[in-house]
Amino acid sequence: RRQKKTASHAVTELGNTKDSSHAGKPLLCPSHPTEQLKLFCEQCDQPVCGHCIVDRHRHHRCDFTSNVIHRHGDALRELLKSTQQHVGTLEGVLSQIDDMGSAVRSRTEAVATEICLFANGYVKAIEEHRDRLLKQLEDLKVQKENLLHLQKAQLQQLLLDMRTGVEFTEHLLMSGSDLEILITKGVVMSRLAKLNGVVYNTHPSVDDRIQFSPQERAGQCCGYEVFGAILNKVVDPARCTLHGEDLHSACQNQLTGFTLLFNDTRGERMRQGGEAVQVTITHKEKVDCSVKPTVCDNGDGTYHISYSPEEPGLYAVCVYVKGQHVKGSPFTLMVKSKFHKHQGVFHCCAFCSSGGQKAARCACGGTMPGGYQGCGHGHKGHPGSPHWSCCGQVKESSECLGGPPSDTSQRSLLRTVAL
Repeated sequence: RRQKKTASHAVTELGNTKDSSHAGKPLLCPSHPTEQLKLFCEQCDQPVCGHCIVDRHRHHRCDFTSNVIHRHGDALRELLKSTQQHVGTLEGVLSQIDDMGSAVRSRTEAVATEICLFANGYVKAIEEHRDRLLKQLEDLKVQKENLLHLQKAQLQQLLLDMRTGVEFTEHLLMSGSDLEILITKGVVMSRLAKLNGVVYNTHPSVDDRIQFSPQERAGQCCGYEVFGAILNKVVDPARCTLHGEDLHSACQNQLTGFTLLFNDTRGERMRQGGEAVQVTITHKEKVDCSVKPTVCDNGDGTYHISYSPEEPGLYAVCVYVKGQHVKGSPFTLMVKSKFHKHQGVFHCCAFCSSGGQKAARCACGGTMPGGYQGCGHGHKGHPGSPHWSCCGQVKESSECLGGPPSDTSQRSLLRTVAL
């Protein structure tokens, strides 16, 4: 209404146009207010009046609205149908979004409850594990204190007995007569010898080695895996064991050894080292003849002891931990004489290794037809496998059992070796 061209036009709401058409009110042309809109311009896609056709839409294709309404109405209805489908889809998606939001909130609350239950259970398990560790630590302290008290009481009693014996003996020697000394000598010497023969530990029976390892797996507690353990194992020399293939035998001037395995008072394997290990290897027959061993701490509760004996014979081996013999110590070691190396060749037959020499012999004693004095493939008495020409042994990594026969004609074996 504010425009000059349309100030006198009749304006109606879009929702009331259908009702006005039913009421028979004609729609007038905006450009020609006295003319009704009865035609439709296909090119401009808008209703026009008769004057518009003569004026601006002269060369455009126009037709009556009653003739084109069906075609344009059908197109509009198809587009409306497609749009209505999108509307239904969007409404469904919005409904799903609302449902998913409700599901997310419900699931979040449920997971939050699970997290709280898990955390509370974990806290309870950790607290229970803490109480268990503290109880274990207290028991360990009491156990160590009891052992120390027992050792202290035993040593105090031994000290009292020794002081009494020393005071009595000193008083006897200073104040007693010759006859009194001779009369009581046997009893006093027996008493002193008995006191001197008492074996006692010169170190405390336990140590203060109590450690806490946070990374150590401690198993299950209330259904949760927990970490942290008290390392309180104490090595027990009587339960430590010795291991090795050649524990009781060795060869002269050959490096060999054995392994010491640490166990605690319960006989369980210990996983840490750091203990003082003493090893002595002395000859049983030759005086001042011993072997200096090397002790290597592997850090995992095992110790490797290596040595190289220079003299053959019987040796006594002692292994001490905390000044006490370990299980199996002392033991006897037999050192054999120097390892006899093979002087021959490890061959299949004397014929091949000598290049076909007829005079080449072999310690296996085999010969070949045609004047060959050495063994050959398939001869009678062949060991059936490669063997040493010097002694006939079939194992390559073995000790030579002896040279060739002393017969002069057999010396051609050395020639075989050289070839």
